[in-house]
Amino acid sequence: MLSRIAVTLNGIVFILLIPYLEISATHVFNPDWPGHARLHEVWQLLTNAVLSVVAIWLVWRGTHSALALLIALILSGTFVGAYLMMDLYDGTMKHSDGSELLVLGVNPAIAIMVVLSVVLAIALARDLRREG
Repeated sequence: MLSRIAVTLNGIVFILLIPYLEISATHVFNPDWPGHARLHEVWQLLTNAVLSVVAIWLVWRGTHSALALLIALILSGTFVGAYLMMDLYDGTMKHSDGSELLVLGVNPAIAIMVVLSVVLAIALARDLRREG
């Protein structure tokens, strides 16, 4: 059941929450972003949402939970990786206007992705141990 809950929660983040936050003037419709960057943003949103739907379908179908967990972990884990490498490519969690959403000094996006990644990794390890 942990696998189903973790993959579904991860899916909710990538199918609903992130598009809700990023289909806005801060990302997709940001006039300061080049059109090419906006194209990549929409592509990323669509890819992540479709992969999340596939992962949810696989885990609830009950035949490929390890694959579903791996797909979900790739989605959340690569965000954590990109966050950790921000200094290499001059990345930031701040918006174009310099603002950043912080809760108790932490950006909730990275907190959510770290928690999801850890739970997904634990569930994947359990599934692989059970299958192996």
